[in-house]
Amino acid sequence: MANRSLVTISEHSRERIEYLIAMAQEFEKHPNRRILEGRIVATLFFEPSTRTRLSFETAANRLGAKVIGFADPKVTSGTKGETLKDTIMMVSNYADVIVMRHYLEGAAQYASEVSPKPIINAGDGANQHPSQTMLDLYSIYKTQGTLDDLNIYLVGDLKYGRTVHSLIAAMRHFNPTFHFIAPDELAMPDYYKMYCKENGIRYVEHKDFDASTIADADILYMTRVQRERFTDLEEYERVKDRYLLKKAMLARARDNMKILHPLPRVNEIEYSIDDTPYAYYFQQAQNGLYARQALICDVLGITLEDIRNDKMIIS
Repeated sequence: MANRSLVTISEHSRERIEYLIAMAQEFEKHPNRRILEGRIVATLFFEPSTRTRLSFETAANRLGAKVIGFADPKVTSGTKGETLKDTIMMVSNYADVIVMRHYLEGAAQYASEVSPKPIINAGDGANQHPSQTMLDLYSIYKTQGTLDDLNIYLVGDLKYGRTVHSLIAAMRHFNPTFHFIAPDELAMPDYYKMYCKENGIRYVEHKDFDASTIADADILYMTRVQRERFTDLEEYERVKDRYLLKKAMLARARDNMKILHPLPRVNEIEYSIDDTPYAYYFQQAQNGLYARQALICDVLGITLEDIRNDKMIIS
């Protein structure tokens, strides 16, 4: 079978994204199956994770696969000097697909080039996070009924936020208008603004973050200022509390507006917002199960038709 690795969402066409959303819908209807019985999914997490790792492992388990892997690289042979290539080659002897999170940008691309088994990028440094993007797209589609012509506001850490970088690449097919709200220190990198211009994506940059600024949002995508990405902790302290979402700021929000967040949250969304109809971040995390079931099956060559014809559904 050809290597069907998922390294970046920018590889995917509009039709491919819609196809994967249709797969996720099928898994949401019936998440418990045996369609991956006899398969092994390896989860290699060289960087901390809660939602991504657990949702991938839950996705594999609910589809009948077995899971191997690690969540702490300190317990691996990497501490003895084993290279990433050797780790990938070794694990590929044991697994049918490898889900990998790594702290180095480009690590997933490299792994996909050396691995005989498909790689799913679960985040590589500040670069890309395509599986998060698929669950974001599924969440947007579920809440808005479409992916087309939406006003999407990205708030907070737009410099290091790999989730927002991936979302821009995926949404290029759907005529969005992006609004970037960040301090100068965490502004959207010029590379991604140039990407928007080259792909005809409209964007507006804001410094203010108030009820008036976000009044036209369909999607308000909050992000955490990531302490682990800073080498200068004084810079982190200067920016960490700059853009916080308060309940009073939702006074002029559209009825259809939903707040997304890749989580974990620190203090950037006031807890009182959790009980409003705008909050969708916990449902968003749940959608990660169905999106990641779709991605695992897709890289293994299992089709939408296979899923729809699957009789091994567990009630």
